[in-house]
Amino acid sequence: MQRKTLIALSTALFTAGFTGAATAQTPTPAPAQPPMFATTKVDGTDNVYVFRYQNHQSMFVVTPAGVIVTDPISYGRPQAAKAYLDEVRKITKAPIKYLIYSHHHYDHIAGGKVFKEAGATVISHRRAKERLAQLKSPDVVLPDQVMDGKRTIKLGGTTLELVYTGRNHSDSSIVMLLPKEKILFAVDFNALGAVPSRLAVNDSYPVEWEASLKRTLALGWERQIPGHPGPGGRLGTRKDMEDQLAFMTDLSAEVKKASDAGKCFDPATKEVRVPKYGTLAGYEQNIEWNIHRWCGYWGRGI
Repeated sequence: MQRKTLIALSTALFTAGFTGAATAQTPTPAPAQPPMFATTKVDGTDNVYVFRYQNHQSMFVVTPAGVIVTDPISYGRPQAAKAYLDEVRKITKAPIKYLIYSHHHYDHIAGGKVFKEAGATVISHRRAKERLAQLKSPDVVLPDQVMDGKRTIKLGGTTLELVYTGRNHSDSSIVMLLPKEKILFAVDFNALGAVPSRLAVNDSYPVEWEASLKRTLALGWERQIPGHPGPGGRLGTRKDMEDQLAFMTDLSAEVKKASDAGKCFDPATKEVRVPKYGTLAGYEQNIEWNIHRWCGYWGRGI
């Protein structure tokens, strides 16, 4: 009896060990990758959509009288603008009336030719057109019309306000506000729950950026469509922008102290920290870039 029990126990242990080994050697399936591009309608609206291509996003608004599109996001990927137009055409055959640039950086506004050929009038801030006219990129369509402080577009029962809130990530950024829907489209100067990246701060305008955030917060919006997808693809909130403003204000004050003590750029980039914001995404990766840029302002006047 004991021998039979021992044999049964040995067999069970061997089987369990073999099964466990097989399980351990089975690779964990990789998480499903999102599609290259996608279009979603903003919850609670009838005509506001987000087009995402890889890690860039644009807003478009459909009205009975035509479509307002923004940022063709085709830099280095000419197929993106065509995909964008095709996605619009799946929803409506109404004419493309306006294409609006958020700012002059190519990663958001290259590829406008597709929409220009579809009949769009291209609009930007005056400074964006000046920049683009100097750069002469063959992939970027020059704006047909420009605005300075504010411009209101009314089309098919929809009102869209274009507002310049000052220099921030660029000197040509405008925000686009749908006052009825209380939705804001703002690009690159607003990080959702994150510390601004190296690319966002390298050519930015410290202190003025903070003022721009304050002016943007003063506008009547509740939800924000960002130029890059937020965590989990969510829209931005006022708290996201308030948190970024608080981070920048506190960091600026700490860097000013370091600059006055003669520590910019080094050792300030290694010593200055604002640990209360350590839970923001990208804090460890990007904090030194932010300190370096604010050191340029407080320590060099640039």
